[in-house]
Amino acid sequence: MTTIQNLKRVNIVHPPRRTPIFAALLLAFSAPTWADKQLGEVTVSSGKSAGAKPVLRDEIIATESIGSRELEKTGATMLTEALDKRPGIAVQVECSICNVRNVVLNNLPGRYTTLLVDGIPIFSSVSTAYGLDSVNLGGIERIDISRGAGTSLIAPEALAGSVNIVTRRPTRDEFIAVQQFGSYGQLSTDLFGAQAFSGGALTANFSHNRHDTLDADDNKVSEYTGFRRNIGGLGFFADDVGGFRLKGRLDLIDEKRLGGALGHDYGGVKADGSGNPFNWSAGRHGSPDPRGWVTADGSGADVLSNGQAGKFYNDGRAGMSEIIFTERQQFVASATRRLGEGSLRLAFGYARHQQDSFYEKALYQANQNQYYLEASTQQPIGTTLINTGVSYRHENLSSRGTDATGRSNDGIDNYKYRTPGVFLQAYRALLDGVVELNGSVRYDQHNIFGGITSPRLNVLWNHSHELNSRFAIGRGFRAPTSFFEQDHGILATTRIVRNIKEAETSDNLSYALSYAGDRVAFVGSLNYNRIKNMALLDSGASDPVSGLPITLFTSAQKPVTVVGGDLTVTYKLTPQLETTAAVEHFKYRFSEMGTLAFARPETRAYLRLDYEAGPWTGMLRGTWTGPMDLDKFYGTDRYNFDGTRKLSKSPSYWLVDLRGEYRLNKQWSTFLGIDNVFDFKQSDKESTLWVDGTGSFDVTHIWGPNRGRFIYGGVKFTL
Repeated sequence: MTTIQNLKRVNIVHPPRRTPIFAALLLAFSAPTWADKQLGEVTVSSGKSAGAKPVLRDEIIATESIGSRELEKTGATMLTEALDKRPGIAVQVECSICNVRNVVLNNLPGRYTTLLVDGIPIFSSVSTAYGLDSVNLGGIERIDISRGAGTSLIAPEALAGSVNIVTRRPTRDEFIAVQQFGSYGQLSTDLFGAQAFSGGALTANFSHNRHDTLDADDNKVSEYTGFRRNIGGLGFFADDVGGFRLKGRLDLIDEKRLGGALGHDYGGVKADGSGNPFNWSAGRHGSPDPRGWVTADGSGADVLSNGQAGKFYNDGRAGMSEIIFTERQQFVASATRRLGEGSLRLAFGYARHQQDSFYEKALYQANQNQYYLEASTQQPIGTTLINTGVSYRHENLSSRGTDATGRSNDGIDNYKYRTPGVFLQAYRALLDGVVELNGSVRYDQHNIFGGITSPRLNVLWNHSHELNSRFAIGRGFRAPTSFFEQDHGILATTRIVRNIKEAETSDNLSYALSYAGDRVAFVGSLNYNRIKNMALLDSGASDPVSGLPITLFTSAQKPVTVVGGDLTVTYKLTPQLETTAAVEHFKYRFSEMGTLAFARPETRAYLRLDYEAGPWTGMLRGTWTGPMDLDKFYGTDRYNFDGTRKLSKSPSYWLVDLRGEYRLNKQWSTFLGIDNVFDFKQSDKESTLWVDGTGSFDVTHIWGPNRGRFIYGGVKFTL
């Protein structure tokens, strides 16, 4: 089956096999093509027989899908858990205290991944910082992941790729309740209900999820952030309203998280601003004195109990804690109808994101509004399907706060972006469907960075019913922001000096070879990504006149290149048992230390077994992470509390997860799972905390898991 996105099913007369390929390519560039998975879908039969489950969806753009059943098998309770531990896809923790997480595609920075809901981009660098943990998995049909710049026609800022959450349209009345209990005080309650009626459906969902702070090395500073999260949502579907097919959803999110100090006493932590409640001598490479740590360059003003020069800690629980309260209201809706031989699509998205934060005595409050508007039409012109449309993106941020001394930094990272755009895309099948072409171009007029053009060409070559190749080349852009989450240090500066004049751009070239047979399916892919004008924040600068701290907002002088490949093979051992093996390898090229701010492995390997027979379902997976060149990413001026150097290269390690489910009857089932079976965590080798030679501390030396063995279980009721 070949999926053509957001196009009504039409009859296409394929050109004869003698049509020259160069003529098709000329058409692709002169009348840019269309088949973007993000804009909905219509299925057109290609005559392929059913066989082993393919690794990729049958679309021109290489797209991996995670279905609702797959989400259950992994035991995921949030989007970040659902996406992690997959070839070319990972979730990276970027702060050991607040646990800000980003989805990493092709090992590029997480801010280059665009999240869409039903094909509508309504997340930003502000809302993805903590918002990815707060995406409700209730009522989801699938999650589509596409890697590469320009994979989404309507989200050109997806320099690494896009993640699209597709809401399921119920066809009958439903009620689903899942109750889970886990280690470290974890508890989650998920409810989903649907009322179907003639010509439509209504849905409602609610999720409560909580987890305690976790301190594995007993220094009384957490490595895993505690949180309390409530999510509610409503969805609606109408098959015919004035000829339009409607689909929409409203999501409401309220989350509180605390990292650093243990517990949930938010007010008490904020008020505790002096003394030393921590034990700096605990854990691997702990200090010789629990009151503070060694200064490696010998400049420390304090004398530790063993006579070494050091630095005593005296800022209380507040000085090592981060508290973030997040509220978000989000609405997306789309309407489609027939228009002649094609269709018309209207889309709207709105999000209001509020963040009230406490960062090691600094205060930060942010308010963001986002709007997305789109009108597009798809029409066949001869044997070519043409999509053309306009879009408008509105994004702003206003913030206020104070640094740790009480000095105001109101508006330090404010911005207002307005981006109207137009796009044109076309799809054409050649040689009786053997070759399919999809090329696109869009033009955006950014209010700060001016006019930006983003082209892309995709080619699908069907070698046979089972084997095909996908070629893609494209460009995307991103308007960078100085949002503090990229560098907490800007909260301690008086102003940001913006020396950035161009948007970040990415050129991507990829090839994927995929096969789906009766028992074997595989996909191998190669990816080349070259980022120009990568935005950098330097919060350690000083004003040359006043001497006050400032942050420099600049662009990398040289491009950053990430090149990699991955191979995934799935084999059905028996009708009940399936195994998957995968490996990925990446190379990173950048000249300035800190350009890629968080360490990434060059090699990872994946093994998985899935079992499903009768009432039993089981999943066992192992993920091997190879060593990381920590000096390359982090530099050499990083020390443990005892004054020894941080590791130059991280060790390799395995993470093994398993989960089993037993269906008691049609309504009830029970499940039990263990993540990180062998209890490996970074704190077994070294702390995520670090100090430089002078004794100034930070919380970003991260290369391994921050939570050990996690055991969970629960029940599911379906009606």
